[in-house]
Amino acid sequence: MELAAVEPDLSIELQPDTGAEYWLPQGIQQGLLDALMACPNGVMRMSDTMPGLVESSTNLAIVNVADGRIEIKSLIRSSVDSARDELCAVHQSLFRLIGAKTVIDGQYPGWKPDLNSPLLRIMRHAYQEIFDNEAEIGAIHAGLECGIIGGKYPGLDMISFGPTIRYPHSPDECMHIPSVQRFWDLLVATLARLQ
Repeated sequence: MELAAVEPDLSIELQPDTGAEYWLPQGIQQGLLDALMACPNGVMRMSDTMPGLVESSTNLAIVNVADGRIEIKSLIRSSVDSARDELCAVHQSLFRLIGAKTVIDGQYPGWKPDLNSPLLRIMRHAYQEIFDNEAEIGAIHAGLECGIIGGKYPGLDMISFGPTIRYPHSPDECMHIPSVQRFWDLLVATLARLQ
C-alpha cells in the first residue's frame, strides 16, 4: 500500500520454507532481526557547506548466513573523518549488544573540496576560455582518490574531474566518449597555465 504510487505493479508473496536444513535458534534469530532493524542505513547527514551534498551515509549492504556464521557488511562513508568514525562506533555498539564480533576495515580518508582552491580558479578560467561557458562546480558523495592522496600529503591543493560516466560500479557503467576529448583539452590547458 505505501509503495503503490511508485511501484504500482509490486507484488510480494510469502510462503513457509519447510525444506530448510538449518534454522537459527530463536534467541539468535530475534537478536539478529532486532539489530538489523536498528542498524543505521542511508543518508545520515548533509553537508553544511554545499547544499544538496550528502556528507555521511551508511549502506547495510550484505547479510550472509552460511557455515554456522552470520556476516553483516555495511559501507560507511563520509567526507569528514570524525563523522565516519562516529558512525563506525554506532555500528560496533549496536552489534556488540547482541554479542557479535565487529571488525572495521577498508576505511579511506574523507576529502572536503576547497571552493577557494587556486587550482580550481585556474581551471575555471581555462574552461571558460576553451568552451566559452562557465564550468559547473559540484561535489559527489563517493570515495575519491583525493581523500587517500590528501591523507598522505595534507594541505595539497587538489581537484577531481574527468570524463562523464554513468551508472558507476554497475554492469551498466558507461562513459560518454565525446567528453573524453573535452576532459583532455581542459587538462592540457590547465597544465599549461601552471608552468
